Amino acid sequence: MKASSAKFAIGQVVRHRLFDFRGLIFDVDPEFDNTEEWWLSIPEEVRPRKDQPFYHLFAENAETEYIAYVSEQNLLPDHSDEPLRNPMIEEMFIRESNGAYRAKPSLAH
Repeated sequence: MKASSAKFAIGQVVRHRLFDFRGLIFDVDPEFDNTEEWWLSIPEEVRPRKDQPFYHLFAENAETEYIAYVSEQNLLPDHSDEPLRNPMIEEMFIRESNGAYRAKPSLAH
């Protein structure tokens, strides 16, 4: 599976299908690229397949902000247009006047 087959894009706001959190995608793995220990820590009845894109999110729920690693099957587009409050977003993204997030240009060495 190639990254171009990913359903979601960097800078897109998504929400989790099962759990109450949302976030901004900042990176995509074409397929699972985390530890076996992490994968096995997910209860078997909700454990995602490894052969699909996984997304790195600047995530947040009602209580806190954090980084999440989520399979494509567990994400849905978030159409709320509510701004995200995760402070890490400002380091890598600009929020446009229309509410969309755009990656900041990279600094060359």
